[in-house]
Amino acid sequence: MENNTNQDSNSRKNSNIIYFLIVVVIALLGTDVYLYTQKRGSDEKIVYQNDEKTRLQAELDSLEAQIQQVNTSKTKMSAAMASRTDSLQSKINMLRVELKKGKLTAAELSKAQEDIKQLRYFVTKYTADLEELKKQNATLTTERDTLKTNLATVNTKATNLEAQNKDLATKVQVGSALKTSSLLLVPYKVKDNGKESVNDKAKNAKKFKINFSVANNSIAAVGMHDIYVRVIDPAGNLVAAPDAATFNADGQDLQYTYKTSIDFKNDDTPYVVDWVNPQPFVKGEYTVVLYSDGFTMGKTTFTLR
Repeated sequence: MENNTNQDSNSRKNSNIIYFLIVVVIALLGTDVYLYTQKRGSDEKIVYQNDEKTRLQAELDSLEAQIQQVNTSKTKMSAAMASRTDSLQSKINMLRVELKKGKLTAAELSKAQEDIKQLRYFVTKYTADLEELKKQNATLTTERDTLKTNLATVNTKATNLEAQNKDLATKVQVGSALKTSSLLLVPYKVKDNGKESVNDKAKNAKKFKINFSVANNSIAAVGMHDIYVRVIDPAGNLVAAPDAATFNADGQDLQYTYKTSIDFKNDDTPYVVDWVNPQPFVKGEYTVVLYSDGFTMGKTTFTLR
């Protein structure tokens, strides 16, 4: 009986030991599972952080390339835009330094992600602003070229108009100049008592009477007009005035033989100019040319015997 009691007591002790061992084994297994799970989570977290750092670095590369492309464009940036470019580049450099750290905490990684997100926004907006500036520059360039073309056209028209005005002014000037409708040269002999008679012999002639009429001209100025007389002798030489004075006619400066004035009334009034030769006449053909208002008025010849 006593043996049976001892046997039952031993059996209970063995059972308790087994239960304890089972509990210990389960606890150890639980600890291993917990540690494995923690390690796995930590490894996954490190892998995640490394992948995210790589992605963020690639994002910074893309942003920097975009900024450099903007900087190398031919669009002229304002001082404010150039300053913004420098600020963005400094921010990128700072973020690169942060990402090069051996490890980043969750907070640091989150902050880097947010900074790059904001940086992407600013770079995108900056690029859009620059594109708008390029469009405005293109528009201004087009407007400038159009203005240049219009100005060239206006200048050409002004030049043509000026030439036309000069041509018209010249035509008016030519048209308003006096012209002879008749011109007659008559040699006269002058006696000592002053009596005059027509004489075509060179040895007897003392002066020419230049008889002329002026053609009607409605655009010619009514009033006094200077008349310049040039007398050319048979040898082709000008019989010049004593003071060798000059005048301008037909675009050239000329010496005259004699100068007088007439009162033009546009009424067919006949005029007579007396010219006394200061030297003896010679045989041959004499030519007389009249000028007024800067142009030739008329021309005639007479031959002395």
